Order: sequence, then structure tokens, then C-alpha cells
Amino acid sequence: MLPDSEIALIERFADSLWMERGLSVNTLAAYQSDLRAFAVWLAGRGGLGLQAARRSDLLDYLALLTQQGRKPRSAARLLSCLRQFYQFLLRQALIRTDPSARVEAPKLGRPLPKTLTEGDVEALLAAPLTDDSRGHRDRTMLELLYATGLRVSELVGLAPQQVSLVQGVVRVMGKGGKERLVPLGEEAVGWLSEYVRGPRQDLLGGRPCDWLFPTRRSDCITRQAFWQLIKRYALEAGISKPISPHTLRHAFATHLLNHGADLRVVQMLLGHSDLSTTQIYTYVARERLKDLHRRHHPRG
Repeated sequence: MLPDSEIALIERFADSLWMERGLSVNTLAAYQSDLRAFAVWLAGRGGLGLQAARRSDLLDYLALLTQQGRKPRSAARLLSCLRQFYQFLLRQALIRTDPSARVEAPKLGRPLPKTLTEGDVEALLAAPLTDDSRGHRDRTMLELLYATGLRVSELVGLAPQQVSLVQGVVRVMGKGGKERLVPLGEEAVGWLSEYVRGPRQDLLGGRPCDWLFPTRRSDCITRQAFWQLIKRYALEAGISKPISPHTLRHAFATHLLNHGADLRVVQMLLGHSDLSTTQIYTYVARERLKDLHRRHHPRG
């Protein structure tokens, strides 16, 4: 059990990140969870508090997590969190030296996004049975996800007023409070039009609801629940590769580039603040083209 002073310190840090950088609720929750776990470990190491941690403590903790199978990317996120936390303590004059200053981040390879072929996507979209309200809702969500490349948190948090079926766009509030307009495309507009006229009303049974995609209890679908839905539909579609809502976001970007879209346009649609984040998809697209060449060219 952490002392109230430690909990309050972590919450003050999270509040400062939210005010200064506008980080998402999910990122802030992950940072707080990481710090609480580190604080609990420190407390068992001779009763140390977060403010008393030394460089050796950080190194030992990172080494322990590595031994326990923590992946380098996860360890890098933790170290980033600790660096920001101790910089915050320095600015608040709560510590004199930063114990994370000379701790090197683990080396990361750049993993390629896991994506789906266009055939995989078609099979996945066709998996929900649309003769009932929930199946129609699920098909509409999948169509919208693939048509727009939204993050799952952006999808499940959509309100009806964020979608304009007349203009064929969805207004999204992304990371850092940045707003963007994303085209829907004819297919998604068609499914959404049908959905809001009938199945959504059936799900709500006349009850008011702030969410575009509600449950039968008029609640917002959670990210975890939607993840389970996608996994179930992937199995029904015969897709054996690992899949998550983010996989459709990757497919959206990769397929756009495969069909000649400009990289900066894809960057704007995805809501990436840095073009280098989007550039990874160009490699995926090139690999796809090389594979097609190998398989179909007589001298491939």
C-alpha cells in the first residue's frame, strides 16, 4: 500500500502532463500505473520513496523487468515516464539531481505494423451477421474503422454529432486535443445511414444516449469489448494472424499507399503529428510490391 503522499505526487505529475502536453487519458493511466509499480518496488527496497530513488535503483528495476520478460519497447516507455517524472520533480525543486539522467534507453528495432491483405479485410467486414441490431452495429463499426483509420478510442467515443452523412466526413478529436476531419467514403456512409435509421434505435429502445455505437444498456462500448469482437469476427472469417482494432488502422494506411495515396495525406488522415511516424507504412507498401513482383513476374 503506497502512502498518500506518493499517490498525491503521482497524481500531480499526471495533472501537469495533461495540462502541458494534452496526453490522452489512456497514456496518463499507463504512466500512473508504471509509477505506482515502481513506487511499490522501491518501498520494498528498504522503504525508499520516489523522491529518494537513485540511478542504481532505476537500473536495477529495469534489469528486473527485463528478466521477467518485459519487452524493450515497454521498458523504453517506462524509462520515458521516469525521465518526465524526475524532470517534473526537478522543476518543483523536490529533488536536486535527476536519477534518470544517465540511464540509457534500450535499443529498439523498428517493428513493421501488422496488417491485413485486402482479401482479409473483405472477409472480416463480411463476418458480422447484419440481420440483427448488434451485428449491424458491429459491421458498421468495422466499415467505419477501415474507411477512416481511426484509433479504437476515437471510434468507440464517437458522438452522433461528430458524423456528417451529408458531407461524408467524421470530425475526430485525436491525441493532444487535435481535431481532424476524415472522409468516410460511400460504403461507410451507406452502412452508417442504415444503422442510424434502424439498428441504433432498436439497440436504444427509445432511451437517450450520447454515443454513436451504444450497447443494449445504452453504455459506450469499451475498447476491450470491441477488441474481443474483432478477434471473434476474425476467427469466423478464417483469419489466423493476430488481429486487433489497430490492425485495421494499419490496413487503412497501407492500402491507401498501395493505391498511390500521398504520404502527407495519409499522415493527416491518421492524425500523426510527425511524418516519420507515417513513413513506416511506405516500407510495408514497398515490401508488398516486391512480394507481388516476386510471385508474378517471370524473372521475379
